[in-house]
Amino acid sequence: MASDLDTQRMGATPHWKPHNVIGEMSLRDLLFSNDYKCIALKGILTSFVMLALGGAFALAFRTELAVPDIQFLGARPYMTLMTLHGMLMVFGFVIPIVISICYYMMPKVLGTGRLLWAGAAQASYWTLILAAVLLIISRPDFTWTLYPPMSLRVGGDLVWMGYVAVVLVAISEFLAGAVLLRNAWASKGRWMKMPMMGWGMMAEGGLLLLSTPLLGLTGLVLLTDWMGVTALFDPSRGGDVMTFMYMFWFYGHPAVYLPLVPAIAIIYTLMPRLLGRPMWSYMSGVIAFVLLFILSFVVFPHHFQPATTVFGVVQRVTQGLTLMIFIPSTLHVFNWIATLWSDRIPSSAMRSTPFQFMIGAIFFLIIGGVTGFLNAQISVDTDFIHNTYWVPAHFHAMFLGFCAQMAIAGVYYLYPYFTGRMYNQRLADTHFWLWQIGIFTKVMLMYALGYAYFPRWVVDYLPLAEWTGSQFALTGAAYLIGIGFLVFVTNMVWSATRGRIAEDDPWPVSDDATPSAAAVPAE
Repeated sequence: MASDLDTQRMGATPHWKPHNVIGEMSLRDLLFSNDYKCIALKGILTSFVMLALGGAFALAFRTELAVPDIQFLGARPYMTLMTLHGMLMVFGFVIPIVISICYYMMPKVLGTGRLLWAGAAQASYWTLILAAVLLIISRPDFTWTLYPPMSLRVGGDLVWMGYVAVVLVAISEFLAGAVLLRNAWASKGRWMKMPMMGWGMMAEGGLLLLSTPLLGLTGLVLLTDWMGVTALFDPSRGGDVMTFMYMFWFYGHPAVYLPLVPAIAIIYTLMPRLLGRPMWSYMSGVIAFVLLFILSFVVFPHHFQPATTVFGVVQRVTQGLTLMIFIPSTLHVFNWIATLWSDRIPSSAMRSTPFQFMIGAIFFLIIGGVTGFLNAQISVDTDFIHNTYWVPAHFHAMFLGFCAQMAIAGVYYLYPYFTGRMYNQRLADTHFWLWQIGIFTKVMLMYALGYAYFPRWVVDYLPLAEWTGSQFALTGAAYLIGIGFLVFVTNMVWSATRGRIAEDDPWPVSDDATPSAAAVPAE
């Protein structure tokens, strides 16, 4: 069981009184105020716009892939939609939304009362908006990983905007990292008395500050190579593609944890609040955050493991370190399981949508982690995993199944604090089940297609029995997720003015059979 000190550090989180922030906020406040509530809300809303765009692009190319042969998308439009989908989802949705949720939670959980360096958070937001605009205008078709020499040969005359967008993303994330680290450092409880949110933000801030300069430099060199000023990545002029690999993936692997770490921090805030008891262990969570931070910087060569430069000792060390990174993830998961198992789960928690999405997210983290074990194996990865649907299945389980669902859990939890009202429970339940069924089907079919050697980045494929049925069903699962998102948006908009007024405590811990205030549908 948790110690007395753990109870002191991680007991029920501070009570936040619901408030109609949106109703009292002007458009000017939303866009330019340095109030942490405005900055957080603006980031959350913009992230959902990015999700809508990225999701629409995904549905377009998913519809093309539903059956063999080219229906309405040629190779170039397909690659453009695929590239924009990946970049908007990673850089525009899943990373910014969890950071924005933490912008709201940090002043309350860490006791600072306000968001320190709010001006840097504003600059980070507007820099990202500019990056998104440039990216969409440029219409790149070189995949979100930017691999040269392809990224230097395709994309048209406006592709330079895509390179500039990459630099701007790096600047935006660097500024966000500085904000997170500054606020974590200012926590009222220092070090071993710091809330878990503080440790999560320390790790996240460090990841952003150390990794993003390489991303910015990578985008800058791509731009100068394309202009003919340099030739660092262009093999036709004496450049080396592997130089790009080492530079990009030094950012690219920590980028996997950029949405993961804040999502984990959100769990450590929501779980004790909804259960009404502290987490099982404080130290295991702290150790796990520290290990995630350290190991995320030393395993990036597994992203290009089949390359000839990763061999021998380097290859085996990379494999060993990759396997070690399962340790901190497992520490977190078992801490959550032990907390859930330590006592009866209140009926109020089981009825609440944030708790349901949190449990769904943990389920997908386990799936992504267990199946990701194969990604670390040299022979298996080199033979078929690396360039098949197995890898997209893994990161969709982690990004969509875990990170996005934890973001949704956070938004449902914060909803009464932004609107002063409760969401409609029936619509929330519909959203929950559409996403669980849709995401699970999507991820499992991707794993099945990867096992059947279905290649990545293809617009057409042979009508093989093990491919056609799975691709058709996979498209159906994508539409389920899209419908679930529309239900969610409808609920958020409708309930903001017609939802039932939230009580002083919108998340009461109760074991009685009568639905709590949070569970009663809006009239």
